Amino acid sequence: MSVHAYQVYKQTQVQTASQGELLLMLFDGAIRFAHQARQFIHSGDLAAANAKLIRAQDIMTELMVSLDLEQGELAENLYKLYDFIHDCLVQANIKKDVDLIDQAIRFLTELRDTWRQVVAKGS
Repeated sequence: MSVHAYQVYKQTQVQTASQGELLLMLFDGAIRFAHQARQFIHSGDLAAANAKLIRAQDIMTELMVSLDLEQGELAENLYKLYDFIHDCLVQANIKKDVDLIDQAIRFLTELRDTWRQVVAKGS
């Protein structure tokens, strides 16, 4: 598959996804970027690790700003959790610490799996 065809496919996938599916895509992306950053740190490519961690941080920022905090305690708690994960990713980037990346990946994976169950029940 050519790069252009793949980009068109991904764009179509995003445009036709439900809100829940989009949320899962964001979590999958953050997890993927964090794993890639981890690999780049191990191989010594710190510039590439920085770029991947920034992508994961950007996803967390998007998740935080998209929350409607007027919805109550659940939204506020999710914000705090997203902020914690974001901070782990920032500190991991500053320190090039794979343990902090692993911690962020664990939380991201749990959140993704939980949301996957919610999305599945809504289908």
